[in-house]
Amino acid sequence: MIKSKLILIGNGMAGVRVIEEVLKLNRDRFEIVIFGNEPHPNYNRISLSTVLQGGASVHDITLNDLKWYSDNKIRLYTGETVISIDTAMQVVTTDKGNKETYDKLIIATGSNPFMLPLPGADKAGVTAFRNIKDCDEIIEYSKRYKKAAVIGGGLLGLEAARGLLNLGMEVDVIHIHDYLMERQLDRTAGKLMQRELEKQGMNFLLQKNTTEIIGKKHVTGLRFHDGSKIKADLVVMAVGIKPNVEMAKNAGIPVNRGIIVNDYLETGVSNIYAVGECAEHRGIAYGLVAPLYQQGQVLAKRLCGIEDDGYQGSILSTQLKVSGVDVFSTGEINERHGTKVYKVYDDWSGVYKKILIEDEKITGAVLFGDTRDGTRLLRLIKNGAKMEEYLETSQNTASVSNITADMADDEIICGCNGVSKGRIVEAIQTQGLTTVDQVKGCTNASRSCGKCKSLVEDLLACTLGRNYHASEKEAICSCTTFSRDDIVQEIRDKGLTHISEVMNVLGWKTDGCSKCKPAINYYLGMVNPLEYQDEKEARYVNERLHANIQKDGTFSVVPRMYGGVTTSDDLRKIADVADKYQVGTIKVTGGQRIDLLGVKKVDLPKIWAELDMPSGSAYAKGLRTVKTCVGETYCRFGTKDSIGMGIRIEKKFEGINTPHKFKMSVSACPRNCAEGGVKDVGVVGVDGAWEMYVGGNGGTHLRAADLLFKLKTDDQLVEMIGAFLQYYRETANYLERTSAWVDRLGIDHIREVLSEAGKVKELNQRLDEALSIIQDPWKEVIQNKTLVRDLYESVKVPAIIK
Repeated sequence: MIKSKLILIGNGMAGVRVIEEVLKLNRDRFEIVIFGNEPHPNYNRISLSTVLQGGASVHDITLNDLKWYSDNKIRLYTGETVISIDTAMQVVTTDKGNKETYDKLIIATGSNPFMLPLPGADKAGVTAFRNIKDCDEIIEYSKRYKKAAVIGGGLLGLEAARGLLNLGMEVDVIHIHDYLMERQLDRTAGKLMQRELEKQGMNFLLQKNTTEIIGKKHVTGLRFHDGSKIKADLVVMAVGIKPNVEMAKNAGIPVNRGIIVNDYLETGVSNIYAVGECAEHRGIAYGLVAPLYQQGQVLAKRLCGIEDDGYQGSILSTQLKVSGVDVFSTGEINERHGTKVYKVYDDWSGVYKKILIEDEKITGAVLFGDTRDGTRLLRLIKNGAKMEEYLETSQNTASVSNITADMADDEIICGCNGVSKGRIVEAIQTQGLTTVDQVKGCTNASRSCGKCKSLVEDLLACTLGRNYHASEKEAICSCTTFSRDDIVQEIRDKGLTHISEVMNVLGWKTDGCSKCKPAINYYLGMVNPLEYQDEKEARYVNERLHANIQKDGTFSVVPRMYGGVTTSDDLRKIADVADKYQVGTIKVTGGQRIDLLGVKKVDLPKIWAELDMPSGSAYAKGLRTVKTCVGETYCRFGTKDSIGMGIRIEKKFEGINTPHKFKMSVSACPRNCAEGGVKDVGVVGVDGAWEMYVGGNGGTHLRAADLLFKLKTDDQLVEMIGAFLQYYRETANYLERTSAWVDRLGIDHIREVLSEAGKVKELNQRLDEALSIIQDPWKEVIQNKTLVRDLYESVKVPAIIK
């Protein structure tokens, strides 16, 4: 059978989704050729904000790697742009001079970012946020500059701003309207969002009209219509997109705002189709992924000759993926004459829900703070449901599950990755999937923001019935189906001793990734502390080199100062080393230590040798510091020897590996000057006892510590800290802070476990065993010439930083 030739212009999400659907329907029908102007295989553009925010790598957001193209016999041209279409001869020409004939042609050229035509918009330091190149450019700027401005308070602008904060930049968000995301939210939700994002560190300049980008060759600031101005080293424009239609227009294909298509995604020229953001259907050019994937399914059927009702348009919904903010909107968002409103506003909890009703039917919704009803409301709107139906199902758990069961197969479950209910159910049935993580690995559903996880669980329950067990454990990553508990148990039961052995015996699907390798390394060391030989290559770069790499490629050195106490001799040594090795900055850390910043990698072993002080482990997934107040020796209010206790604790537990970094503090009185409320373990002296708080976190996920116990004696306190530390080591997932671990297990459960004297003793015995083999890592390096040569003199460090 002679195959027809199908050419796709555009290697993005919408176009490749058509190809995926075509392959499912009839993989032998076409010879497929794809042209993409970016040098990457198909990736999830929606997840770029996750990359910028540090939650994923480019590899993580790749949807189809090069092997997928090869396996499906698709000819892929990356970094090559189609510049013209001869519609009469059915030939496309690229910027590299290649010509290809086609039988069917799909245009999926997406959109271009809209750049405001401001004076100075061509200066260095002005960028969009649209592709991997933009993402890389922003990350590079963040290494050299501190002040960023984002023009645009819409969805993309806020996600970019969150990423810039994560990169360590100060961020001003400039928005022309008086509240954020005015196209997706009402005023109340927009103001709530502003309040939450201000807590994260964003600064907003609302009702500001930018008139000029200031600077000579490089941007230095922005000037506004009211004459005011701000400083900025980097300007990110996120003010919208416009369909990329120039090539189609030049080829004589009818174009309005986008390429005009009918319900079957056919353009006005025979054998040419358009899909995605570049297409305009019934006057709408969609910019969200769910409609684009729905279009893709329709077009694939058309190409394969399968009868279909065609694309009827989409009801839009938006779910913001900014860390710490849950917001959802769909359909109508603002009241009109005759609109009835169901509204709940809990200012204390930061929860806002508004549902709009017209002619007794739900027409739109805005949710803030609690978005669990989002998908259900979207479905009710699509079905023209009445408000009573929503209220009834809200009170009936069984009805909520039935809603998932009743969804049509083509309804999208995962908006980030455009995965439909039918795709998930098919995968569950044909691949034998039983857990959310397996579904994630097989279909990409719930792989990005994870908001659809509950729906995936509902589908598993509906599809598997009695065979589904909600307590199924999730795999540690997509390389395996084994959960953390399974792996630890297998290591114990089978006596596994190396990372490669774990992978081989447990049937790893890959050679391992940056998630599973460090985790296995930790679990092996935790289970067999006396026998296990740490595999340094599985550790992140900071732990491998025992120093924190900085964004300019230099390192920082933090010597240990037990309890935050130092001596004049140690200070002299630090000063001498700083002078000799031209240390750029000497800084006191938040953990009462001294940080030498700007050290060259090759100088690290020499500095450690000359300091002759233990490592402060400021880079470690382990005990960092024990912060103390001055205590009873000097303080008028102190009732306890906080310094003495801090030093004792730090000397006892230094060097121990834990699932994540671990910080402690000791205060001598309830004034709590050492800030125990935001430490993994915070100890506070009170009359006749020590109070022990656990699970605090002062980082991005702020959490106040819970009181675990009051301990009467110093020895009881140290023993309980040891038991808590070991129980955390043995039961937490790798990279799980105590704050998340305490929330997951529950403080009552932890308290119950550690109330058993025998259990406390057993935990301390196992911890002491692990502590018995601890060596100072800096001394270990400077005594090993091979390590010095291999790690500090000749090898380039891979840029995996965590």
